[in-house]
Amino acid sequence: MRETGREPVRERVAEAGAPFGVAEVTGVSMVPTLLHGDRLFVHYGGRLRPGCVAVLRHPLQQDLLIVKRLVERRDGGWWVLGDNPDAEGDSRVFGAVPPELVLGRVRARYRPVTPGRQRSPGVTLSWLFSALRPVGSSRSVRSASRRLRAR
Repeated sequence: MRETGREPVRERVAEAGAPFGVAEVTGVSMVPTLLHGDRLFVHYGGRLRPGCVAVLRHPLQQDLLIVKRLVERRDGGWWVLGDNPDAEGDSRVFGAVPPELVLGRVRARYRPVTPGRQRSPGVTLSWLFSALRPVGSSRSVRSASRRLRAR
């Protein structure tokens, strides 16, 4: 499930028609926002707007789920980018993503505890502080999109 330049996602809980689910991130295309191993709380059918992080089906390989930031609506669908500028595998490669392939909006991410590892109280406190975070919109998305079109 790991491929360079893509941010594949493994669904953990998502039954047909369920409004919420949990997915696991594999890969680095959304670093620093999302890290490999992060779990995502996904709102299926949630309201989408530019700047949101979303789970979608890869347009060229629809059995592969990916997570990307929605940049803007264009003819043919959503223009999506990863937050890691060095990673490939977003709309710069496959173009706009049809709206029916965008499955849901990522509302939060959490970092799981590694079982069996001893942690100092400071490390545990640091993990508790950073383990659960909402995943919001990015204000810089529009300017990144303009730079891409200007090239």
